[in-house]
Amino acid sequence: MGSQITPQPGIMDIALYQGGASHLEGVSNVLKLSSNENPFGPSLKAKEAFGRVAMELHRYPSTDHAPLRAAIAEVHGLDADRVICGVGSDEILHLICQAYAGPGDEVVHTEHGFAMYKISALAAGASPVSVPERDRVVDVDAVLAACTDRTRIVFITNPANPTGTMIGQAALQRLAEGIPPKALLVLDGAYVEYVADYDGGLALIEARDNVVMTRTFSKIYGLGGLRIGWGYGPAEIIEVLTRIRGPFNLSGAALAAAEAAVRDREFVDHCRAQNAKWREWLSGALAEIGVPSDTSTANYILARFGSEEEAIACDARLKADGIIVRHPKSYGFPNCLRITIGDESACRRIVHSIAQFKGAGE
Repeated sequence: MGSQITPQPGIMDIALYQGGASHLEGVSNVLKLSSNENPFGPSLKAKEAFGRVAMELHRYPSTDHAPLRAAIAEVHGLDADRVICGVGSDEILHLICQAYAGPGDEVVHTEHGFAMYKISALAAGASPVSVPERDRVVDVDAVLAACTDRTRIVFITNPANPTGTMIGQAALQRLAEGIPPKALLVLDGAYVEYVADYDGGLALIEARDNVVMTRTFSKIYGLGGLRIGWGYGPAEIIEVLTRIRGPFNLSGAALAAAEAAVRDREFVDHCRAQNAKWREWLSGALAEIGVPSDTSTANYILARFGSEEEAIACDARLKADGIIVRHPKSYGFPNCLRITIGDESACRRIVHSIAQFKGAGE
């Protein structure tokens, strides 16, 4: 007799998320450029704050995250009451689906969007709807055409991952104005800090009642190992998300480190400048040897090869040289490799390895 204990519809349709690889068999000095991590790590101030919490690990953390929300609000010019903090921005994306989508509803995302959009939609019992991009850029017209009266959430990653491309303020505004009245536009801003003069959607949020943005401490702040992110939106929506957020979802160590990190603007500025410098150098050097990429606004480039076979072969050569990048076949780019921008030595090592590969193949 078979078990009658079954999961909710949609859950068994979820494919397990695959993170970037970290290890190579038999290689000790591995250069990991597969997860878009900050090569400089976290700020010294964040590490010091983390260390101070070691003596208080027996204490429960705060449930309201007030000091961190206040720091985020102060640095970014926000209303602290409309900030929510989560276990990475992933948790906030998940909470949004849990709160606003269910059976019979649709969740729209672009074809190359973050895998968690589909996972969170299915977990809520909703139907994910994939929309084509145009030349590896979000196509606003296609997104709006995909919306129906069943659409409840539209997820847009800006800058996009794994392409590194982004759409401008006018396009975002057209999206916010054009989606159905019952739908929420969610701007996933995991890489916003790498872009000069971009507010992540703040102006749209302040002007409207149907836009939410999410941000993370995992990228430029170098705190991926602590799993912490935040979101900002209309008061009514943040209140709903707060009702279903776990009261102790963030550790005291994560809260302390993130607060110190967000206040250390000098470190963020340094990381942004170094990333821009070596991103430009890396993309230019690879283009010169026949490996093009779109202009990236994030901390990675999507290097394009002539075929899936060439991309796989180049990936194998990089692994042989102790370098791990991401082959984003599952994101719809079988002929590409996504390469995180490392420090100077990492970038030079990547170019040397790919140049050797291209030379051997000609």
